[in-house]
Amino acid sequence: MDKAKSPRWGMVINTKRCLDCKACMVACKVENSLPCGKWRNWVRNDASGFGRRRQYQPGQCMQCDQPSCVAACPVGATWQRADGVVVIDPAKCIGCGNCVTACPYGARYRDAMTRVADKCDFCSHRLQEGRPPACVETCPTQARVFGDLNDPESAAARLLKSQKVVTVTAPQFDTKPQVFYLAGTDILDWAIAPTLPGGAHMPPSFWRSS
Repeated sequence: MDKAKSPRWGMVINTKRCLDCKACMVACKVENSLPCGKWRNWVRNDASGFGRRRQYQPGQCMQCDQPSCVAACPVGATWQRADGVVVIDPAKCIGCGNCVTACPYGARYRDAMTRVADKCDFCSHRLQEGRPPACVETCPTQARVFGDLNDPESAAARLLKSQKVVTVTAPQFDTKPQVFYLAGTDILDWAIAPTLPGGAHMPPSFWRSS
């Protein structure tokens, strides 16, 4: 499929609408049958600053346009589809953990039982049925807005066109995340410096110049 003509799924998040109800987390866990103690998404909060409004910031895999996890996988188990969604082939995954530590957002984990890597895939099985991700459908305040970024009529594309947005940028990698936050969001400090085990090689294009 021609990537330019296929959907390009993405998300715009309005943190001012998030109530920290964590319905998105529960919906994701149930929908994807995640193991105990593991999550594909989260809601972080910032209570710093006397008199400031507490901010809740939903997050998940950023479905990066230049995913460092794909570059770090030595066997091609992690790959990017034509619609931009980064997915994992469990049959190919060898459990090395390179993709987990290559992710600058802490969005991946390994299943303790299967040793296979896992992460958000925008509920790909639901996309095939024409339904949005479970977290989006469940959010009572529509804090998460999902859609085809290549379709100017989609809710997400309209927000990107009409509103200023920001992204969570990693300290070392420019992965071009496709999850956006409306401008005014105080990006909480959760992008991390990736550390790669096993001598995994990252292409020079991923590293920021010092």
